[in-house]
Amino acid sequence: MTYDSGNIFARILAGEAKSHRVYDDEHVLAIMDVMPRADGHTLVLPKAPCADFHTLPADAVPGVFAATQKLADAVKQAFGADGVLVIVRNGAAAGQVVFHMHAHVIPCHQGQPVRRPGHALADDEVLAEHARLIREALARQAAE
Repeated sequence: MTYDSGNIFARILAGEAKSHRVYDDEHVLAIMDVMPRADGHTLVLPKAPCADFHTLPADAVPGVFAATQKLADAVKQAFGADGVLVIVRNGAAAGQVVFHMHAHVIPCHQGQPVRRPGHALADDEVLAEHARLIREALARQAAE
C-alpha cells in the first residue's frame, strides 16, 4: 500500500490540522479521538510515515509501543477505568479507516460497553478537558 501523506493523521503530525494533543515524544504524537468510543479514547500516532502496522519501521516499534503502554496507564488512571482496550487495525477489512498506523487506547468500565465506532463527533471543550486529565495523569506518572 502506498502511503498517502495527505491523510488526516499526517496533516495533524505536520501541524496542518487541529487536534487535542496529549503526549509528544520522538516516536509518537498522542491525540484525543474526535469520535470517541469512550471518554478518554486516545490515539497514538507514530511519527514515521506508515500506512499500517505492517509498514511501521522495525526500529520504531519499541518506541511506539512503549508510548502506547504509558498512555494506556495514564488513560486508565485519568478515567478510573477497570481496564483498557488497545486496538491496532490493519487494512480496510480489519476496520482501518485512516491509513496511517495508529493505536486506539480506550478506557473500559465493568458493565459499560464502549460506543460503536464513528458514532458522533465529541464536543471540543469536552475533548480539551479529557486531554488535560490525561496530561495530568502522565505528569503524576513522571513524578513517581
